[in-house]
Amino acid sequence: MSPTTMVGALNAALRDSLRDDPDVHVLGEDVGALGGVFRVTDGLAAEFGAARCLDTPLAEAGILGTAIGMAMYGLRPVVEMQFDAFAYPAFEQLVSHVAKMRNRTGGRVGLPITIRVPYGGGVGGVEHHSDSSEAYYAHTPGLHVVTPATVADGYGLLRAAIASDDPVVFLEPKRLYWSADPPGGTEPAAGATSGAQDQVAPIGRAVVRRAGTSATLITYGPSLPICLAAAQAARADGLDLAVVDLRSLVPFDDETVCAAVRATGRAVVVHEASGFGGVGAEVAARIGEQCFHHLAAPVLRVTGYDIPYPPPMLEKHHLPSVDRVLDAVARLQWEQ
Repeated sequence: MSPTTMVGALNAALRDSLRDDPDVHVLGEDVGALGGVFRVTDGLAAEFGAARCLDTPLAEAGILGTAIGMAMYGLRPVVEMQFDAFAYPAFEQLVSHVAKMRNRTGGRVGLPITIRVPYGGGVGGVEHHSDSSEAYYAHTPGLHVVTPATVADGYGLLRAAIASDDPVVFLEPKRLYWSADPPGGTEPAAGATSGAQDQVAPIGRAVVRRAGTSATLITYGPSLPICLAAAQAARADGLDLAVVDLRSLVPFDDETVCAAVRATGRAVVVHEASGFGGVGAEVAARIGEQCFHHLAAPVLRVTGYDIPYPPPMLEKHHLPSVDRVLDAVARLQWEQ
């Protein structure tokens, strides 16, 4: 039976990877007996033993440093960083060693490490529990950066990440952990990989979740349901919005994104992270460089504000919403 929630899909991907490859090991804070704070690793220690699903001390730099050593000796460690902002103490290990080892050794030593990071807001978390840190990772050459937004991709992308010979930062949207896929609009366009449980979803390929003719919404991770809901609401105003789910921030799928933008001539990039220097800025730049003569209006962004993450009672005002997305779409109609 296929998983029906993101947590179920991720758990199934870890279980199947552990079963299929004895070199796969899971390690992190509370991933063993407790099954992780979000229960993504529930039952894995009982099934595969504490040596394959290992509880670690509360020391993120030590966790990732240990994983580096494991990978250098031929294992495939899967690291869990308990929360997005908890991962920062390990950032030096990530940038100085994980991302650079293959280049430093002339390709002789790769580090097939998967670093799972629960990220994003929408769950009423306090400071250090709701960051969107994807731009840090995407700006670091040597890393692959992916984020699933559907149950099927939770399974397929995690299997692909664990099987990859390159290090992968795997960003898991916390607000989607216990949700089923949003109704409608989640099936890939014809010819694209569905990410079904018996498949490995391709890293580096975006997918069109909803075709449209009026404008293109480009998003990823926790903002996909918002964009799909905005596209549904826009129909009342006679607008037909396409929705592109990036899935992979690095490598970036210029082909799919630019084809979708050229088809409509208008684009809005939506993500939770702060706007300044965010992934949306890179997406807008790439669209401007490759689609300039097809654009009928400037590329707009709907993002979190350029502030530290707010207290839980204010996060609904901070995060992109259907209304904010529709406001941006409305601006596209007259900025010609």
